[in-house]
Amino acid sequence: MALWSGRFEEGVDDFTQRFGASLPVDKAMYAEDIAGSKAHSRMLANQGIISQQDVEDIHAGLDTIQQRIEADDFAFDINDEDIHMAVEGALIESVGQAGARLHTGRSRNDQVSTDTRLYAKKLCDHLMAGNVALRQALLAQAEANFSVIMPGYTHLQHAQPVLFSHHMLAYFWMLARDFGRFKNAKRAADMCPLGAAALAGTTYPLNRAATAEALGFAGVIPNSLDAVSDRDYLLDLLYACSVSSIHLTRLCEEIILWSTAEFGFVTLSDSYSTGSSIMPQKKNPDFAELIRGKSGRVVGDLVGLLVTLKSLPLAYNKDLQEDKEGAFDAAHTVLDCCQCAAGMIETMAIHPEAMRAQATKGYLAATDVADYLAKKGMPFRAAHEVVGHLVLLCEKRGCQLDDLTLEDFKAESDLFEADIVNCLDLESIVAARTTFGGTGNAAVREQLESAQQMQQKDADSLL
Repeated sequence: MALWSGRFEEGVDDFTQRFGASLPVDKAMYAEDIAGSKAHSRMLANQGIISQQDVEDIHAGLDTIQQRIEADDFAFDINDEDIHMAVEGALIESVGQAGARLHTGRSRNDQVSTDTRLYAKKLCDHLMAGNVALRQALLAQAEANFSVIMPGYTHLQHAQPVLFSHHMLAYFWMLARDFGRFKNAKRAADMCPLGAAALAGTTYPLNRAATAEALGFAGVIPNSLDAVSDRDYLLDLLYACSVSSIHLTRLCEEIILWSTAEFGFVTLSDSYSTGSSIMPQKKNPDFAELIRGKSGRVVGDLVGLLVTLKSLPLAYNKDLQEDKEGAFDAAHTVLDCCQCAAGMIETMAIHPEAMRAQATKGYLAATDVADYLAKKGMPFRAAHEVVGHLVLLCEKRGCQLDDLTLEDFKAESDLFEADIVNCLDLESIVAARTTFGGTGNAAVREQLESAQQMQQKDADSLL
């Protein structure tokens, strides 16, 4: 019999019972539900609403239930509808009237919101830890291959040479912003709704601040209507997951390209590759592709909750039961993707010679040649046109800029001197980018040190 069955003459249809149950999803929150019940019962006793003996019986019963769940010795029944009723029903069966007094002054509405907020905070902690581990893998590759030169791209066309370490650090900073979004999502969840009851508060003299403190919340939600109906914190979590998954797709897309025969920049470990059922020679970057593909479900989870929340009136509506499955799925998906990406990056082999070979193609020195003329007084737009003519000459000859003679250069401008060769050397081109955030060796070294400091700070914040 349902714990709310007093007003009903007939039981719920078997199908609608299954259709309306959230237990398959929210049973993951059993620890949060038990923690919330312990805090609530302790507060009730301190306020003189139930006896201290009731609290001792309730806590003993809840401890036994938690042990049974964790030992996989708890029979979940779909007729219990959700984790809250499953736990409370087992508690009443175990300790009798004391268990029946537990729900005094609270509703499933504030109870489920409390559990979900606690679980969301835990998910954010796991996501931040996974994020830090992935960033560490990027830093390790950047340090191990600090001076490797590769072509930088715009429009996926050769643009200018950059350090491979600079390229890795670009993803580090993306993920560092993701860490901040996960941190903000945790902060958004860190307010306690317990004591708001169904929607209007309660006539019992509850101490909401006490339960908030006992559960580790930063504060109490000041409006009871908002307390039971707010799911913004899950949107924040889903948004953070979505942005992070998009960043992972960009990283994985490049790894997929780099591992092709056309690029040959990296070789993925066998542990992060698969073969073909028909082509014996194949080594496929399936896990990078999976990470790329899983972004669809994460973004879909965000859109799903946005649409679910659209136009909902205050306060609680059963629609809100649909808040957890997508949020939990997105968080666990991103966490798995971070773990997979970290292992893939840690174990992939870098091929500096292939990167350098490509960096010598595509006229990557063109901008530096234009800058050479501009520094000698030629307006940059005019210099741009001169170098465009030189590139066209190379295309017609089938050669590169460093294959041209000094006479070829002078034919376009008398400003060219023998020192133009310094603008054609890859190391010199890279090293010249000394501006803050640039790809020059000194600038990247400074950036790497800054990234390491941020990494340590974020890692320490998780302890």
